[in-house]
Amino acid sequence: MTSDPPAGAGPAPAGPRRRKSVTGTRKTVAALFLLPALVLLGALVVYPIGYSVVRSFYDRSGDGFAGFDNYRALFTDDGIRTALKNNVIWVVFAPTVATALGLIFAVLTERVRWGTAFKLVVFMPMAISMLAAGIIFRLVYDQDPDKGVANAVWVGVHDTFAQSSAFPNAHPGRESPLVAQGGGFVTKAPVRTGEAVTLPLVGVAPDQMPDGAEPAAVPKAEPGKITGTTWQDFTRGKGVGTLGAPDPSEPGYSGMRIEAVKDGRVVASAKAAADGTFTLPAAADGAVLRLPASNFQAPYNGLDWLGPSLVTPAIIGSYVWMWAGFAMVLIAAGLAGVPRELLEAARVDGANEWQVFRRVTVPLLAPVLAVVAVTLMINVLKVFDLVFIIAPGSSQDDANVLALELYRKGFSEDQPGVASAIAVFLLLLVIPVMWFNVRRLRREVRR
Repeated sequence: MTSDPPAGAGPAPAGPRRRKSVTGTRKTVAALFLLPALVLLGALVVYPIGYSVVRSFYDRSGDGFAGFDNYRALFTDDGIRTALKNNVIWVVFAPTVATALGLIFAVLTERVRWGTAFKLVVFMPMAISMLAAGIIFRLVYDQDPDKGVANAVWVGVHDTFAQSSAFPNAHPGRESPLVAQGGGFVTKAPVRTGEAVTLPLVGVAPDQMPDGAEPAAVPKAEPGKITGTTWQDFTRGKGVGTLGAPDPSEPGYSGMRIEAVKDGRVVASAKAAADGTFTLPAAADGAVLRLPASNFQAPYNGLDWLGPSLVTPAIIGSYVWMWAGFAMVLIAAGLAGVPRELLEAARVDGANEWQVFRRVTVPLLAPVLAVVAVTLMINVLKVFDLVFIIAPGSSQDDANVLALELYRKGFSEDQPGVASAIAVFLLLLVIPVMWFNVRRLRREVRR
């Protein structure tokens, strides 16, 4: 026997009701909207990956099954091994330096009024394509200091502390009293006090003569001293001028260093005046005069930035120039969310600015720094444009990376199987890094 519900009671509660979509969108409609994106994803991502995996197991023709031979080439081919070594260098140094610079810029720009303008300037290279950046840095690293900014600065700094010679091509002419020795020149016979010595040279272009050089003067003998002149013994025109004697149109070698050498030891030295004249004391009596090799050193021409030994660090430098701004912007956004009371509390407790930065700011920014570094790692694993454009043909093998080697194997050397194996290998390298990045991002979202 059933009892009636008590008076005034409402109807019995129904079973759980299905929630309606907030937007009222049905699954079928949602699928239709997603379909174009899924088709494009399959056509542009999934199919190429699958085809590359399959193709990596076939030979050059694509008809014969090669097994793991193409993958074995990754560790036996010299070009691929060099590319793999360079990729390791890229992954270790490029993200580290770019992230460190981004952190420094982000922290420092918080303390200056023009921080926003500075951030804009640092971030601006991100607006430049890799192709344009490669062309820019190919010019920056030009060997000629008159063209390449890097060598212009380097040569300027070098010449500030070690001035280059003004006479790199000078050498004795016909019937000269000088002979070559040890990169410099010495007189054929010893000199005596009271003599006037002439040291003629040729080979210096008129536009390369030192500033302030004056017409060479005829040396005058002085008792108890050795006097002389060193000059450019050449006058334009056939049969013009006197060989072995200064002429009015012939300039003196201003600044030329002269040494008196006796028994293998320098007993006196002098520097030529603007007209090429010089005077040595009586101690030089019986010595041979030497124009040391330092007078004839070629001008310092800077570093071979794009040579085999420096090409990879040089290209990494151009990458850091582009991506330090990216790191700075992300880190600055994270820094804006750091609780200021923690920083102030550390200062109140007696911590200096370096301790606050190292023990408070950096630990609080660790998640952001990790995301930036991992993102840059993914980026450098597939770097191609900068290496291809900046590295000249003579050193491209030394700057080789996996993405460039993939291009060379696939298009220049007609080895599509090996190229596909490199592509798959790159994918396998990127997947763990991407997985780590996605996990960290999800963890941050849950917080």
